[in-house]
Amino acid sequence: MSKPYNLGILVGRFQTIHKGHQDMIDKALELCNHVGVFIGSSQESGTNKNPFSYEMREQLLKKIYGDEVCIYPLPDIGVGNNSKWGDYVIENVIKCFGEKPDLLISGKEERRIDWFDSVNGITIAELYIPKTIDISASRMREMLIYNQFDDWKEYCDENLWDRFSEMRKIVLAAYENTKTSSL
Repeated sequence: MSKPYNLGILVGRFQTIHKGHQDMIDKALELCNHVGVFIGSSQESGTNKNPFSYEMREQLLKKIYGDEVCIYPLPDIGVGNNSKWGDYVIENVIKCFGEKPDLLISGKEERRIDWFDSVNGITIAELYIPKTIDISASRMREMLIYNQFDDWKEYCDENLWDRFSEMRKIVLAAYENTKTSSL
């Protein structure tokens, strides 16, 4: 059965994935024939802002979604959240899928408003998912740091619960490293 959109995309760092992210991905799967998840700051790991490698973030998403979504790296290019970044996102989507996306799914963040302003001839619908789950990746990392497994698992897919100790070690090892190239 055909869905309203052919290709929906999400862009995020997923440091680490939580139920708020899943809410957006689930909505994309509901509305789109194909879903691309682009992991931003994919070149960075080992910092307190970006402790997890691209490969680990990809593994965590695959552990939840299997082959339901296509996952791709999206390294930073140092331009911030503006139309140049939007052009870069579109170029990467076309490179990966051979077509432009129909829909961008995200949380309502001011910084995404002008991503696609300079893309001539391309219309991309944007769906902002309201934040109904009060969690952030920063808070999830804090729960890992303070060994708050019960709180953490409330906001984490049960398929990832067995990765808590491993993720905690990574976050603790990266905690002191505040050097980041991520915007």
